[in-house]
Amino acid sequence: MALTLETVYNILHQHHLLKEFILADGWHLDKTKLPALSFAAISYDSRKADSETLFFAKGAAFKEEYLAGAIAKGLQVYVAEQPYEVAAACGIIVTDIRKAMALLSAAFYDYPQDKLKIAAFTGTKGKTTTAYFAHGILQETTGGKCAMFSTMETTLDGKNFFKSHLTTPESLDLFAMMAKAVENGMTHLVMEVSSQAYKLDRVYGLNYDVGIFLNISPDHISPIEHPTFDDYFYCKRELIYHSKVAVLDADMDYFQLVAESCQLAAIPAYTYGRSAGDYRISTSETDQREFFVESRIDPLKMTGNYRIKLPGDFNQDNACAALLAAALLGADTESAYRGLAEVSVPGRMLQLHTANGAVVYVDYAHNYISLKLFLEYTRQTHPAGRQIVILGSPGNKAISRRHDFGVVLAELADVAVLTADDPAYEDPQAIAEEIAAAIDNPAVEIIYEMDREKAITLALELARPEDVVLLAGKGEDPQQKVNGVDTPYDGDYVIAKRLIEAGK
Repeated sequence: MALTLETVYNILHQHHLLKEFILADGWHLDKTKLPALSFAAISYDSRKADSETLFFAKGAAFKEEYLAGAIAKGLQVYVAEQPYEVAAACGIIVTDIRKAMALLSAAFYDYPQDKLKIAAFTGTKGKTTTAYFAHGILQETTGGKCAMFSTMETTLDGKNFFKSHLTTPESLDLFAMMAKAVENGMTHLVMEVSSQAYKLDRVYGLNYDVGIFLNISPDHISPIEHPTFDDYFYCKRELIYHSKVAVLDADMDYFQLVAESCQLAAIPAYTYGRSAGDYRISTSETDQREFFVESRIDPLKMTGNYRIKLPGDFNQDNACAALLAAALLGADTESAYRGLAEVSVPGRMLQLHTANGAVVYVDYAHNYISLKLFLEYTRQTHPAGRQIVILGSPGNKAISRRHDFGVVLAELADVAVLTADDPAYEDPQAIAEEIAAAIDNPAVEIIYEMDREKAITLALELARPEDVVLLAGKGEDPQQKVNGVDTPYDGDYVIAKRLIEAGK
């Protein structure tokens, strides 16, 4: 992998991103004046830059001193949105650093996206579950040659998984990971695409073989994410315009606008749903883990009975979306059935039982719609007992969730144990009080305990035999983000299991 300065110039000029380049003798646009340099590495971390690195000066927190320090270690060329008073051999000044980084990263890694068949998922809820379903099917279809980038985990070889730090990585990291997947012999890629990926141009210039739009509801509304639902929804819909074909939930809110987006862009779309769509889903009357997909006109040949490990209609809907996406990338009914049946999703609908018979669920439900569906399902399946919910909300992002969580708890919880969930730089008690302020049902008992393990202990001690304890938000996540640091955490499931085995 290598990139010449001349190629950098050509790409930026072609995409109307180049302002000028700066040499020791002044500012220029004449390409013939460029020094004959090439790069063996690219980076946006000044600590990892040397004489053979093309460095991207990006981010609101970037400081000129970082660049000066890298130049002192040998860095010759930087790309930035503004000139800096530093002794670099060449400064490339662009109109948009994030777009420039995405395009140049793709070129540096020799366009790995063109060597993979890509299914990209977006939606307010269900992206991770659906990505795992699709990955399972495509692993069966390809003989283990499917990579995956998800909120929870990433695999670049279909076998080894590691924790993800972002739903959709920064563009430079994204293309590096794709290149590694190609190097590992992967032919397919399943990836989640967040609204922030479009807001921050992490996927600029990237197109997908199949784009899957699962659903939409308000989320990530805050001064540091999306200022309005309209902005959030618009960023989500960008996925449609970068897909060759779309898969849509015909039952989702605002379906018509998403369908019109496909029509406007001349993107063919396959739809599914329970009350509408090309493919109709129905649940087995005897087993919540079995469902049937039917279509009178079945161009994808996916009509049939299927089984998944996770209960709930919403998980079956996600499985149907995965079926259609995988079929468009070459899966058949048999591989889909086998692949789906084996899929386990970390932190999703995990069950435990206390010594007195109370049921404990652990689920990653972390926004309004996923929490509401989670609690509706457990209320339906365990109608006799109380719902004891352990819940927090993350700090410094998705501020609108706090009110939304309170609304769900007011409607569906009997006891709300409010605790910490990745508080970042905020006070978790203050976050909990914001959630509580929206619980307008006086019948809901509210308990505060900011130590999450103690909160789980308390909830288990409160549970009667007929009750349900719901641990929402963290799943099996082994970390808590506190004061900007990923702090080790055993995970809700491990903690609950340990406490139950100890007789709590």
